[in-house]
Amino acid sequence: MLPMMLALVILLPLMAAIGCYFLRVSTIRSMIVLVTGVCIAVTSLVLLGQGSFTYSPGTLLGISWDSLVTLADFSLLFVILYYAFKLKNQLIKVFAVLQIIPLAVFELFFVDHAAEVPAFYADSLALIMVAVISIIGSLICIFAIPYMKEHEEHLHLVNSRQPRFFFYLVLFLGAMNGLVLSNNILWLYFFFEVTTFCSFMLIAHDDTEIAVKNATRALWMNSLGGVAFVFGMIWAYTEVGSLSLQTIIEAGPMGGAMLVPIGLLCLAGFTKAAQLPFQSWLLGAMVAPTPVSALLHSSTMVKAGVYIVLRLAPAYAGTFLSEGIALCGAFTFLACAAIAISQSNGKKVLAYSTISNLGLIICCAGLNTPWAITAAIILIIFHAGSKALLFLCVGTIEHGIGSRDIDDMHGLYLKMPRTAIITIIGVLTMILPPFGVLLGKWMAIEAASGDIFVIVMLALGSALSLVFWARWAGILLTAPLRDKVPAEIQSPLTKFTLTALAAGTVILSLFSPVIYTGLIEPMIGKTYEITAGVFSSPVGVFAVYPIFFILAAAFVYAWIETKKSGNIQNAQSYMCGANVKEPGVQAFIGPMNQPVALKASNYYLKSFFGEEKLTLWINFVALALIVLMLGGAL
Repeated sequence: MLPMMLALVILLPLMAAIGCYFLRVSTIRSMIVLVTGVCIAVTSLVLLGQGSFTYSPGTLLGISWDSLVTLADFSLLFVILYYAFKLKNQLIKVFAVLQIIPLAVFELFFVDHAAEVPAFYADSLALIMVAVISIIGSLICIFAIPYMKEHEEHLHLVNSRQPRFFFYLVLFLGAMNGLVLSNNILWLYFFFEVTTFCSFMLIAHDDTEIAVKNATRALWMNSLGGVAFVFGMIWAYTEVGSLSLQTIIEAGPMGGAMLVPIGLLCLAGFTKAAQLPFQSWLLGAMVAPTPVSALLHSSTMVKAGVYIVLRLAPAYAGTFLSEGIALCGAFTFLACAAIAISQSNGKKVLAYSTISNLGLIICCAGLNTPWAITAAIILIIFHAGSKALLFLCVGTIEHGIGSRDIDDMHGLYLKMPRTAIITIIGVLTMILPPFGVLLGKWMAIEAASGDIFVIVMLALGSALSLVFWARWAGILLTAPLRDKVPAEIQSPLTKFTLTALAAGTVILSLFSPVIYTGLIEPMIGKTYEITAGVFSSPVGVFAVYPIFFILAAAFVYAWIETKKSGNIQNAQSYMCGANVKEPGVQAFIGPMNQPVALKASNYYLKSFFGEEKLTLWINFVALALIVLMLGGAL
């Protein structure tokens, strides 16, 4: 039964990806994506219910799976090297060679291939990640079916690129599931590289100059992470003598000898998670179609980075490396929250918010206490749902109004009522209690109570986050009342995906105490001494259920009051008596007695938090912190 389920979550997406590429009939491709999504989502829940396991596959046609993974790994590296020459990018060439040569020497002369190493290991963290990847990732793939049809119509493409697009989109899910379940570090490295290549191809999908440029940047930055991974893996093996990730983790710092390789592996996680100063590749990924952005930010790629740092946390607990990781994560959380304030582009707000929240998760891994690790896992779960929902909403809005600028979303309810409501739900789940993202932030701040530098950065970052989320929600809520709002026409798959994600983010928060007591606490208890339960009762430390009751009552009250005010006459904005006296026209008399249209806008504080003002300085500070972190490990 277990081999079948592992095949479904790892190999089925590969088979489905091949089917999407070669069976070039849109109806068949859509059915493949739908069936694959349902299968891996259900299987992930079955695996979650089954609990922890260790497993090694047998052979395929008499060939060991280790040999097949090694062959696939070198093949992929040479494909990346081919693209390096095609793109004429010297950095990618150097980084590819710096992986190929050491890896070949390592495989030929160092690795004991006769030693038995379990290929897969799953605990609650890995199984939670599989569920997040499989369920949220599948919903994003389903959303992409109607979205890509509209996207290509907008681009006026003669020949559809959807077969290639869905090949990499679906393959991404299998690669991520393989990554989080891998115990053999060579397998983990292979899946790490697959996600790098998939992201490169998906970002470059539209084949425009800017898309290729940003995809190239993503490839070289993540290839740098690949180099760090290779050298960290080789060094760790020379110290421990095993390819087993669990053995490496259990070996601990070993008097400091293991800190450098662990630090290099964490650096690989930093690049994958787009932490400062590597954030530009993820910001550049915004040029890709919206499903790609949603997938990269919520359930794949960047989550691979935080997973690696979090998975290795027991190996560097109580060391200077741990403190360095906490500082790097906290600084990213604060700096990216500050820059997000100056952004009016919806996708950029979401991108900086994602990098900021990933920094918070990495900070929790560095704090390395039961409370902090719990906060990190809670954030992974709830951030994935809310962020996937918001990215898909922005993509839907952009198709509907032709803009992703949040200033253009004033009165969105009058044009796209369903999408506007769902977007508001997504924003509120990021900032209100008792939804999981705020719950995780609160726990992270409490966990940092003994570290003055970290707690100040977390408190300031949380305050700044509230500014841009509340501003966006306020814009969406500003709309003149009307007796009748036109119905929004939407594809059934789009409607299903947005509704499912919105409902899921709310309902899942109801079960946050159950998630903790059933999944997180038992796992953390094996590594850390738990002195106090975060959810000591069914109500929980955040009084989850009473707060939900209050929110529900407030919603019902607001709905009733809004209905009562439906017949109120709307008045024009007062503009010092200089209004243009035409029904329905919002304008005033300006210079030369000419009408000037009234336009509402927001303060973005670009002179304080502008991207061009802060990026250079925060990158410099972040790089200094990383050097300090690795230098301390040495």
